[in-house]
Amino acid sequence: MDLLVLLGSFFVFIAFSIPIAYAMGLAALVAASWVDIPWQAAMIKMADGVNKFSLLAIPFFVLAGAIMAEGGMARRLVAMANVFVGFIRGGLALVNVLASTMFGAISGSSVADTSSIGTVMIPQMVRHGYPRVFAVNITITGSVQAILIPPSHNMVIYSLAAGGSISIAHLFVAGFFPGFLLGGSLIALVLIYAYRYDFPKGQPVPLRKAVKTVIEGLWGLGTMIIILGGILAGIFTATESAAVAVVYAFCVTMFVYRDYRWRDLHHLVHRTVKTVSMVMMLIAFASCFGYIMALMQIPAKVTGFFLTVTENKYVLLLLINVMLLILGCIMDMAPLILICTPILLPVVVKFGIDPIHFGMIMMVNLGIGLITPPVGAVLFVGCAVGKVSIEEATRHLLPFLCAMLVALGLVTYVPWFSLWLPSLLKL
Repeated sequence: MDLLVLLGSFFVFIAFSIPIAYAMGLAALVAASWVDIPWQAAMIKMADGVNKFSLLAIPFFVLAGAIMAEGGMARRLVAMANVFVGFIRGGLALVNVLASTMFGAISGSSVADTSSIGTVMIPQMVRHGYPRVFAVNITITGSVQAILIPPSHNMVIYSLAAGGSISIAHLFVAGFFPGFLLGGSLIALVLIYAYRYDFPKGQPVPLRKAVKTVIEGLWGLGTMIIILGGILAGIFTATESAAVAVVYAFCVTMFVYRDYRWRDLHHLVHRTVKTVSMVMMLIAFASCFGYIMALMQIPAKVTGFFLTVTENKYVLLLLINVMLLILGCIMDMAPLILICTPILLPVVVKFGIDPIHFGMIMMVNLGIGLITPPVGAVLFVGCAVGKVSIEEATRHLLPFLCAMLVALGLVTYVPWFSLWLPSLLKL
Protein backbone atom coordinates (compact mmCIF):
# COMPACT_ATOMS: atom_id res chain seq x y z
CA MET A 1 0.00 0.00 0.00
CA ASP A 2 2.90 2.36 0.77
CA LEU A 3 4.27 1.92 -2.75
CA LEU A 4 0.82 2.56 -4.22
CA VAL A 5 0.46 5.81 -2.29
CA LEU A 6 3.91 7.11 -3.26
CA LEU A 7 3.98 6.12 -6.93
CA GLY A 8 0.24 6.47 -7.44
CA SER A 9 0.22 10.08 -6.26
CA PHE A 10 3.33 10.75 -8.37
CA PHE A 11 1.64 9.58 -11.58
CA VAL A 12 -1.61 11.36 -10.68
CA PHE A 13 0.27 14.64 -10.39
CA ILE A 14 1.99 13.98 -13.73
CA ALA A 15 -1.41 13.24 -15.29
CA PHE A 16 -2.46 16.77 -14.24
CA SER A 17 0.50 18.16 -16.24
CA ILE A 18 2.49 19.08 -13.14
CA PRO A 19 6.24 19.14 -13.96
CA ILE A 20 8.09 16.00 -12.93
CA ALA A 21 10.23 17.73 -10.29
CA TYR A 22 7.18 19.20 -8.53
CA ALA A 23 5.29 15.93 -8.93
CA MET A 24 8.09 14.10 -7.11
CA GLY A 25 8.13 16.65 -4.28
CA LEU A 26 4.35 16.64 -3.85
CA ALA A 27 4.20 12.83 -3.98
CA ALA A 28 6.91 12.67 -1.30
CA LEU A 29 4.85 14.99 0.94
CA VAL A 30 1.69 12.92 0.38
CA ALA A 31 3.60 9.74 1.28
CA ALA A 32 5.19 11.46 4.28
CA SER A 33 1.72 12.29 5.58
CA TRP A 34 0.65 8.69 4.94
CA VAL A 35 3.43 7.25 7.13
CA ASP A 36 3.24 10.06 9.74
CA ILE A 37 6.56 11.72 8.92
CA PRO A 38 6.69 15.47 9.70
CA TRP A 39 6.93 17.66 6.65
CA GLN A 40 9.86 19.42 8.29
CA ALA A 41 11.89 16.21 7.96
CA ALA A 42 11.03 16.03 4.27
CA MET A 43 12.09 19.65 3.78
CA ILE A 44 15.41 19.01 5.53
CA LYS A 45 16.06 16.10 3.15
CA MET A 46 15.38 18.35 0.17
CA ALA A 47 17.98 20.83 1.43
CA ASP A 48 20.46 18.05 2.22
CA GLY A 49 20.03 16.67 -1.30
CA VAL A 50 21.64 19.70 -2.93
CA ASN A 51 24.03 20.55 -0.10
CA LYS A 52 26.88 18.48 -1.56
CA PHE A 53 30.21 19.75 -2.85
CA SER A 54 30.31 17.17 -5.65
CA LEU A 55 27.16 18.69 -7.19
CA LEU A 56 29.16 21.79 -8.14
CA ALA A 57 30.50 19.68 -11.02
CA ILE A 58 27.09 19.85 -12.74
CA PRO A 59 26.87 23.64 -13.30
CA PHE A 60 30.53 23.78 -14.31
CA PHE A 61 30.18 20.94 -16.83
CA VAL A 62 26.96 22.44 -18.22
CA LEU A 63 28.59 25.88 -18.58
CA ALA A 64 31.76 24.51 -20.20
CA GLY A 65 29.66 22.51 -22.68
CA ALA A 66 27.47 25.52 -23.46
CA ILE A 67 30.48 27.75 -24.12
CA MET A 68 32.03 25.24 -26.51
CA ALA A 69 28.68 24.43 -28.15
CA GLU A 70 27.98 28.05 -29.05
CA GLY A 71 31.56 29.09 -29.73
CA GLY A 72 32.05 27.41 -33.11
CA MET A 73 33.30 24.08 -31.78
CA ALA A 74 30.64 21.97 -33.57
CA ARG A 75 31.64 23.33 -36.97
CA ARG A 76 35.34 22.68 -36.32
CA LEU A 77 34.75 19.15 -35.06
CA VAL A 78 32.67 18.37 -38.14
CA ALA A 79 35.54 19.61 -40.31
CA MET A 80 38.01 17.54 -38.29
CA ALA A 81 35.87 14.40 -38.62
CA ASN A 82 35.61 15.03 -42.35
CA VAL A 83 39.40 14.82 -42.62
CA PHE A 84 39.37 11.27 -41.25
CA VAL A 85 36.27 9.68 -42.79
CA GLY A 86 34.74 12.12 -45.27
CA PHE A 87 36.27 10.43 -48.33
CA ILE A 88 34.55 7.06 -47.62
CA ARG A 89 31.24 6.15 -49.28
CA GLY A 90 28.58 7.50 -46.96
CA GLY A 91 31.30 9.71 -45.53
CA LEU A 92 29.05 12.57 -44.42
CA ALA A 93 26.98 10.20 -42.29
CA LEU A 94 30.20 8.83 -40.78
CA VAL A 95 31.35 12.40 -40.16
CA ASN A 96 28.07 12.98 -38.33
CA VAL A 97 28.65 10.04 -35.97
CA LEU A 98 32.33 10.80 -35.40
CA ALA A 99 31.64 14.49 -34.78
CA SER A 100 29.00 13.50 -32.22
CA THR A 101 31.57 11.28 -30.51
CA MET A 102 34.02 14.15 -30.21
CA PHE A 103 31.42 16.77 -29.34
CA GLY A 104 29.93 14.48 -26.69
CA ALA A 105 33.35 14.42 -25.03
CA ILE A 106 33.00 18.19 -24.62
CA SER A 107 29.32 18.91 -24.01
CA GLY A 108 28.17 15.84 -22.04
CA SER A 109 24.66 16.56 -23.33
CA SER A 110 22.76 14.74 -26.07
CA VAL A 111 20.39 17.67 -26.60
CA ALA A 112 23.31 20.08 -27.08
CA ASP A 113 24.97 17.54 -29.37
CA THR A 114 21.87 17.21 -31.56
CA SER A 115 21.22 20.93 -31.83
CA SER A 116 24.88 21.81 -32.52
CA ILE A 117 25.93 18.97 -34.82
CA GLY A 118 22.50 18.76 -36.43
CA THR A 119 22.50 22.41 -37.37
CA VAL A 120 25.75 21.89 -39.26
CA MET A 121 25.34 18.37 -40.62
CA ILE A 122 21.67 17.87 -41.52
CA PRO A 123 21.50 20.63 -44.20
CA GLN A 124 24.88 19.55 -45.55
CA MET A 125 23.80 15.89 -45.83
CA VAL A 126 20.55 16.87 -47.55
CA ARG A 127 22.45 19.02 -50.09
CA HIS A 128 24.61 16.02 -50.97
CA GLY A 129 21.65 13.73 -51.65
CA TYR A 130 21.04 11.98 -48.32
CA PRO A 131 17.38 11.49 -47.36
CA ARG A 132 16.41 14.16 -44.83
CA VAL A 133 14.86 11.65 -42.42
CA PHE A 134 18.03 9.55 -42.52
CA ALA A 135 20.12 12.62 -41.71
CA VAL A 136 17.88 13.42 -38.74
CA ASN A 137 17.90 9.87 -37.40
CA ILE A 138 21.66 9.39 -37.63
CA THR A 139 22.10 12.74 -35.87
CA ILE A 140 19.82 11.95 -32.92
CA THR A 141 21.08 8.40 -32.44
CA GLY A 142 24.71 9.47 -32.68
CA SER A 143 24.16 12.14 -30.05
CA VAL A 144 23.29 9.50 -27.43
CA GLN A 145 27.04 8.89 -27.15
CA ALA A 146 27.25 12.12 -25.13
CA ILE A 147 25.46 10.33 -22.28
CA LEU A 148 28.28 7.80 -22.02
CA ILE A 149 31.49 9.52 -23.06
CA PRO A 150 32.83 11.76 -20.26
CA PRO A 151 32.15 14.36 -19.04
CA SER A 152 28.52 13.27 -18.65
CA HIS A 153 26.69 15.13 -15.90
CA ASN A 154 24.18 12.26 -15.84
CA MET A 155 26.94 10.09 -14.38
CA VAL A 156 27.35 12.66 -11.60
CA ILE A 157 23.61 12.35 -10.95
CA TYR A 158 23.89 8.54 -10.91
CA SER A 159 26.74 8.72 -8.39
CA LEU A 160 24.59 11.00 -6.22
CA ALA A 161 21.54 8.72 -6.54
CA ALA A 162 23.73 5.78 -5.47
CA GLY A 163 24.50 7.60 -2.24
CA GLY A 164 27.88 8.93 -3.35
CA SER A 165 29.42 5.48 -2.96
CA ILE A 166 30.52 5.24 -6.60
CA SER A 167 33.52 7.22 -7.81
CA ILE A 168 32.69 9.76 -10.52
CA ALA A 169 36.15 9.21 -12.02
CA HIS A 170 35.48 5.47 -12.33
CA LEU A 171 32.11 6.16 -13.96
CA PHE A 172 33.72 8.56 -16.42
CA VAL A 173 36.33 6.09 -17.64
CA ALA A 174 33.79 3.25 -17.62
CA GLY A 175 31.76 5.09 -20.24
CA PHE A 176 34.43 5.06 -22.94
CA PHE A 177 33.95 1.54 -24.32
CA PRO A 178 30.11 1.58 -24.10
CA GLY A 179 30.16 4.93 -25.91
CA PHE A 180 32.47 3.57 -28.60
CA LEU A 181 30.29 0.45 -28.92
CA LEU A 182 27.27 2.64 -29.52
CA GLY A 183 29.12 4.73 -32.08
CA GLY A 184 30.58 1.60 -33.71
CA SER A 185 27.14 0.02 -34.11
CA LEU A 186 25.89 3.16 -35.87
CA ILE A 187 28.97 3.30 -38.10
CA ALA A 188 28.34 -0.31 -39.16
CA LEU A 189 24.72 0.59 -39.96
CA VAL A 190 25.83 3.62 -41.99
CA LEU A 191 28.24 1.50 -44.05
CA ILE A 192 25.46 -0.98 -44.81
CA TYR A 193 23.14 1.84 -45.88
CA ALA A 194 25.93 3.50 -47.90
CA TYR A 195 26.61 0.48 -50.09
CA ARG A 196 22.97 -0.55 -50.32
CA TYR A 197 21.69 2.87 -51.40
CA ASP A 198 24.89 4.11 -53.08
CA PHE A 199 25.47 7.10 -50.84
CA PRO A 200 27.97 9.64 -52.25
CA LYS A 201 31.68 9.77 -51.49
CA GLY A 202 33.44 12.91 -50.38
CA GLN A 203 36.74 14.29 -51.60
CA PRO A 204 39.96 13.78 -49.61
CA VAL A 205 41.07 16.96 -47.81
CA PRO A 206 44.42 18.38 -49.01
CA LEU A 207 47.24 17.78 -46.54
CA ARG A 208 47.91 21.41 -45.59
CA LYS A 209 44.22 22.13 -45.00
CA ALA A 210 43.82 18.82 -43.11
CA VAL A 211 46.64 19.71 -40.71
CA LYS A 212 45.14 23.15 -40.02
CA THR A 213 41.67 21.67 -39.52
CA VAL A 214 42.89 19.01 -37.07
CA ILE A 215 44.84 21.57 -35.03
CA GLU A 216 41.75 23.78 -34.73
CA GLY A 217 39.66 20.78 -33.63
CA LEU A 218 42.23 19.65 -31.08
CA TRP A 219 41.85 22.93 -29.20
CA GLY A 220 38.31 21.87 -28.35
CA LEU A 221 39.20 18.29 -27.51
CA GLY A 222 41.68 19.71 -25.01
CA THR A 223 38.69 20.17 -22.69
CA MET A 224 38.30 16.40 -22.39
CA ILE A 225 42.04 15.94 -21.89
CA ILE A 226 42.03 18.46 -19.04
CA ILE A 227 39.04 16.85 -17.35
CA LEU A 228 40.11 13.22 -17.61
CA GLY A 229 43.84 13.79 -17.45
CA GLY A 230 43.53 15.93 -14.35
CA ILE A 231 41.27 13.46 -12.58
CA LEU A 232 43.27 10.35 -13.47
CA ALA A 233 46.59 12.01 -12.62
CA GLY A 234 45.22 13.01 -9.22
CA ILE A 235 45.79 16.71 -9.90
CA PHE A 236 42.21 17.63 -9.07
CA THR A 237 38.80 16.15 -8.30
CA ALA A 238 35.92 15.86 -10.77
CA THR A 239 34.43 19.09 -9.43
CA GLU A 240 37.73 20.96 -9.67
CA SER A 241 38.32 19.62 -13.18
CA ALA A 242 34.91 20.95 -14.23
CA ALA A 243 35.84 24.43 -12.98
CA VAL A 244 39.18 24.32 -14.83
CA ALA A 245 37.34 23.14 -17.96
CA VAL A 246 35.12 26.25 -17.82
CA VAL A 247 38.17 28.52 -17.75
CA TYR A 248 39.80 26.60 -20.61
CA ALA A 249 36.61 26.56 -22.70
CA PHE A 250 36.17 30.29 -22.16
CA CYS A 251 39.74 31.08 -23.19
CA VAL A 252 39.60 28.89 -26.31
CA THR A 253 36.22 30.27 -27.40
CA MET A 254 36.90 33.94 -26.76
CA PHE A 255 40.62 34.23 -27.54
CA VAL A 256 41.45 31.36 -29.95
CA TYR A 257 38.31 30.81 -32.03
CA ARG A 258 36.85 34.29 -31.44
CA ASP A 259 33.52 33.33 -33.04
CA TYR A 260 31.41 34.29 -30.01
CA ARG A 261 30.56 37.90 -29.23
CA TRP A 262 31.23 39.27 -25.77
CA ARG A 263 27.86 41.01 -25.65
CA ASP A 264 26.10 37.62 -26.01
CA LEU A 265 27.95 36.03 -23.11
CA HIS A 266 25.42 37.02 -20.45
CA HIS A 267 22.65 35.32 -22.45
CA LEU A 268 24.65 32.08 -22.43
CA VAL A 269 25.19 32.31 -18.67
CA HIS A 270 21.49 33.02 -18.16
CA ARG A 271 20.49 29.90 -20.13
CA THR A 272 23.00 27.85 -18.15
CA VAL A 273 21.61 29.11 -14.84
CA LYS A 274 18.08 28.18 -15.92
CA THR A 275 19.21 24.67 -16.87
CA VAL A 276 21.15 24.15 -13.65
CA SER A 277 18.26 25.50 -11.56
CA MET A 278 15.92 22.89 -13.04
CA VAL A 279 18.45 20.10 -12.45
CA MET A 280 19.09 21.15 -8.84
CA MET A 281 15.39 21.44 -8.11
CA LEU A 282 14.90 17.96 -9.50
CA ILE A 283 17.74 16.60 -7.34
CA ALA A 284 16.32 18.26 -4.22
CA PHE A 285 12.86 16.78 -4.69
CA ALA A 286 14.30 13.41 -5.71
CA SER A 287 16.36 13.28 -2.50
CA CYS A 288 13.18 13.64 -0.47
CA PHE A 289 11.44 11.10 -2.71
CA GLY A 290 14.28 8.61 -2.16
CA TYR A 291 14.23 9.25 1.60
CA ILE A 292 10.54 8.35 1.77
CA MET A 293 11.17 5.24 -0.35
CA ALA A 294 13.90 4.13 2.06
CA LEU A 295 11.64 4.61 5.07
CA MET A 296 8.95 2.57 3.34
CA GLN A 297 11.57 -0.14 2.62
CA ILE A 298 10.59 -0.07 -1.05
CA PRO A 299 14.08 -1.09 -2.33
CA ALA A 300 14.03 -4.16 -0.06
CA LYS A 301 10.53 -5.06 -1.22
CA VAL A 302 11.51 -4.70 -4.88
CA THR A 303 14.56 -6.89 -4.26
CA GLY A 304 12.33 -9.53 -2.72
CA PHE A 305 9.96 -9.32 -5.66
CA PHE A 306 12.71 -9.91 -8.21
CA LEU A 307 14.08 -12.80 -6.16
CA THR A 308 10.68 -14.45 -6.38
CA VAL A 309 10.61 -13.96 -10.16
CA THR A 310 14.12 -15.25 -10.94
CA GLU A 311 17.43 -16.14 -9.37
CA ASN A 312 19.30 -15.88 -12.67
CA LYS A 313 21.13 -12.56 -13.01
CA TYR A 314 21.00 -12.68 -16.83
CA VAL A 315 17.22 -12.97 -16.77
CA LEU A 316 17.13 -10.19 -14.17
CA LEU A 317 19.17 -7.92 -16.43
CA LEU A 318 16.84 -8.65 -19.33
CA LEU A 319 13.82 -7.73 -17.20
CA ILE A 320 15.48 -4.54 -16.00
CA ASN A 321 16.45 -3.58 -19.55
CA VAL A 322 12.88 -4.01 -20.77
CA MET A 323 11.56 -2.01 -17.82
CA LEU A 324 14.06 0.85 -18.32
CA LEU A 325 13.39 1.00 -22.07
CA ILE A 326 9.66 1.33 -21.40
CA LEU A 327 10.16 3.93 -18.66
CA GLY A 328 12.54 5.85 -20.91
CA CYS A 329 9.70 6.30 -23.40
CA ILE A 330 7.48 8.07 -20.87
CA MET A 331 9.89 9.98 -18.60
CA ASP A 332 13.03 12.05 -18.98
CA MET A 333 16.46 10.71 -18.13
CA ALA A 334 17.50 12.62 -15.01
CA PRO A 335 14.36 11.89 -12.93
CA LEU A 336 14.49 8.23 -13.94
CA ILE A 337 18.10 7.98 -12.73
CA LEU A 338 17.14 9.58 -9.42
CA ILE A 339 14.05 7.40 -8.96
CA CYS A 340 15.26 4.04 -10.28
CA THR A 341 18.81 3.94 -8.90
CA PRO A 342 17.86 3.69 -5.20
CA ILE A 343 15.30 1.00 -6.09
CA LEU A 344 17.26 -1.14 -8.55
CA LEU A 345 20.84 -0.80 -7.29
CA PRO A 346 20.26 -2.96 -4.16
CA VAL A 347 18.62 -5.55 -6.42
CA VAL A 348 21.53 -5.86 -8.84
CA VAL A 349 24.11 -5.79 -6.05
CA LYS A 350 22.27 -8.70 -4.44
CA PHE A 351 22.79 -10.60 -7.70
CA GLY A 352 26.51 -9.79 -7.76
CA ILE A 353 26.41 -7.10 -10.47
CA ASP A 354 28.97 -4.31 -10.10
CA PRO A 355 27.37 -0.86 -9.50
CA ILE A 356 29.63 0.73 -12.16
CA HIS A 357 28.52 -1.89 -14.69
CA PHE A 358 24.89 -1.28 -13.78
CA GLY A 359 25.42 2.45 -14.20
CA MET A 360 26.51 1.92 -17.80
CA ILE A 361 23.51 -0.35 -18.43
CA MET A 362 21.20 2.34 -17.09
CA MET A 363 22.88 5.08 -19.15
CA VAL A 364 22.51 3.16 -22.43
CA ASN A 365 18.90 2.24 -21.70
CA LEU A 366 17.81 5.73 -20.75
CA GLY A 367 19.88 7.22 -23.58
CA ILE A 368 17.80 5.18 -26.01
CA GLY A 369 14.75 6.60 -24.26
CA LEU A 370 15.84 10.09 -25.29
CA ILE A 371 15.14 9.28 -28.96
CA THR A 372 11.86 7.36 -28.53
CA PRO A 373 8.39 8.95 -28.40
CA PRO A 374 6.28 10.18 -26.73
CA VAL A 375 8.72 12.23 -24.58
CA GLY A 376 12.08 11.75 -26.32
CA ALA A 377 13.70 15.16 -25.85
CA VAL A 378 16.51 14.49 -28.34
CA LEU A 379 13.99 13.23 -30.93
CA PHE A 380 12.00 16.46 -30.64
CA VAL A 381 15.09 18.65 -30.98
CA GLY A 382 16.41 16.65 -33.95
CA CYS A 383 13.08 16.84 -35.77
CA ALA A 384 12.87 20.59 -35.15
CA VAL A 385 16.42 21.17 -36.42
CA GLY A 386 15.98 18.87 -39.42
CA LYS A 387 12.45 20.04 -40.28
CA VAL A 388 11.03 16.52 -40.19
CA SER A 389 7.81 15.45 -38.45
CA ILE A 390 8.14 13.23 -35.40
CA GLU A 391 5.90 10.63 -37.04
CA GLU A 392 8.10 10.42 -40.13
CA ALA A 393 11.32 10.17 -38.11
CA THR A 394 9.82 7.48 -35.87
CA ARG A 395 8.67 5.37 -38.84
CA HIS A 396 12.28 5.09 -40.07
CA LEU A 397 13.93 4.76 -36.67
CA LEU A 398 13.74 0.97 -36.24
CA PRO A 399 17.09 0.03 -37.93
CA PHE A 400 18.88 2.61 -35.79
CA LEU A 401 17.23 1.29 -32.64
CA CYS A 402 18.24 -2.27 -33.56
CA ALA A 403 21.88 -1.16 -33.91
CA MET A 404 21.70 0.54 -30.52
CA LEU A 405 20.10 -2.52 -28.93
CA VAL A 406 23.05 -4.61 -30.14
CA ALA A 407 25.35 -2.22 -28.26
CA LEU A 408 23.05 -2.41 -25.22
CA GLY A 409 23.22 -6.21 -25.27
CA LEU A 410 27.03 -6.16 -25.34
CA VAL A 411 27.20 -3.62 -22.51
CA THR A 412 24.69 -5.62 -20.46
CA TYR A 413 26.11 -9.11 -20.84
CA VAL A 414 29.82 -8.41 -21.29
CA PRO A 415 30.85 -6.52 -18.12
CA TRP A 416 34.43 -6.20 -19.40
CA PHE A 417 33.42 -3.27 -21.59
CA SER A 418 32.37 -1.28 -18.52
CA LEU A 419 34.80 -2.54 -15.88
CA TRP A 420 38.20 -2.97 -17.51
CA LEU A 421 39.24 0.69 -17.55
CA PRO A 422 37.97 1.37 -13.98
CA SER A 423 39.87 -1.73 -12.81
CA LEU A 424 43.10 -0.09 -14.00
CA LEU A 425 42.43 2.88 -11.71
CA LYS A 426 42.18 0.55 -8.72
CA LEU A 427 45.63 -0.97 -9.25
